[in-house]
Formats: sequence, structure tokens, C-alpha cells
Amino acid sequence: MSPIDPDLLLRAYSVGVFPMADSRAARDIFWVEPKKRGVLPLDRFHLSRSLAKRLRSDHFTVTADTAFGETVAACAEPTQRRHDTWINPQIEAAYAELHQRGYAHSVECWRGGELVGGLYGVMLGAAFFGESMFSRERDASKVALAHLVARLKVGGFRLLDCQFITDHLASLGAVEIDRTAYAGLLDEALGMGAATGAASPSPVDFFALDRRGAPDGAEAETVSGPISGCVIAQLLGQTS
Repeated sequence: MSPIDPDLLLRAYSVGVFPMADSRAARDIFWVEPKKRGVLPLDRFHLSRSLAKRLRSDHFTVTADTAFGETVAACAEPTQRRHDTWINPQIEAAYAELHQRGYAHSVECWRGGELVGGLYGVMLGAAFFGESMFSRERDASKVALAHLVARLKVGGFRLLDCQFITDHLASLGAVEIDRTAYAGLLDEALGMGAATGAASPSPVDFFALDRRGAPDGAEAETVSGPISGCVIAQLLGQTS
């Protein structure tokens, strides 16, 4: 089982390709470029009244990059609807390396100190490629996605790639576009920042939301702790 070169992985994302495995036990991976792509326009996230209420209640404590490895591992667990996973150990290790390099991030939902939902993905330029999400409590993955969308909007991102459309994602505003349209969106998003593993200035900031309200000149690593669900609901706006 050969490891995935993280630089190759970043180059693959830059041309719209991503890896998958046939199962958790699979020793090999294959590269995917869907003819139809799921994307979630950041200004069209569907915040229902029930989800807005759930956010404002702060039923979950939501963090970012607090438990990346645990989140990926949870996404790889079998569920009632999915008995196996496309995340094999090669893929898990590759994204752990990207996380160490600052290219992969997670959003986590906690309840009573337990990790009950979350998602993870890859950041490149002004694009965020959502990889997988999980939920052990009702609405946990929806809340995680709402926080992600707000985070991307505040951080200056242009594209949220969902890879494949599902009924769940469609209910939250995701749409399906063809490969040509997706390539245009991707090129535009990558033009906003670094499209390779090289260190380059980028106008996007995954952690800008954490520094909202911080005094001018505050250190880049200064954060204000978990973001209130009321803030997220206000940023997204109630659409129904």
C-alpha cells in the first residue's frame, strides 16, 4: 500500500480530481473527476427556520481544527445507510499530512464533551473541497455545514465543492453543474490564491471568523473561542 504524495494530491485538486477507495480495506485508490459536480453556492445556503432555531439554541458547541483526526476517523465509520467507506488508511494519512501543512481543515460539533458531528475538507486558493461529514446526533452535520459556509463567506472563499450531490446537500442549497461550468468556477477560485503547495500570499482566511471583533492589529493566531450560533444564523440569513 503506497502512500499518497501530498503534493500530488494538491495538484489533483487544482485540476478538479480527488481520490477515493473502493472500501476501508482497499489497498489501492483511484482518481475521480465527476461529469456532474455538486457545489454549494455560498450565497444560496438554505437556512430553514428549524435549522436557524437549532443554531441559535447553541445545542452544539462548534469548533474548527480541534479534532481533525477524530473527525476523519468518524467519517470513515460505517453507518446504517453506508456499510463501508471510501476512506482507506492511505487517504486518512494523506489528509492528516495536508492538515499538518495547513491545507486540510475540520469543523466539529460537540455535545456534553463528546464529538457528535462534523466535516472535513481541503482548502486551496479560494476553494474549499468538502470531503465528508458525519452525524451522531440529529442536525449535527447540518450545523457543522452551516458553520463552514459562514466561515468560508467571512474568509473570502469563492467555491464550496461538494463533489457529489445528495438529497441532504440539495436541501441545504447545493446544486449540480457540469464539468465545464465547474472548471470555470475552480479556475476563478484558484486565481484568488495559491494553487500549488508553494507558499504564496492568499486573500482567503479559514480562521477569519474566529477573529471577528478582534481589535485592529491583533495577532493572527488570536481567536475568541467557539462561535455563537446566533452569529452564524445572522451571517447566513434566514431564507424560509
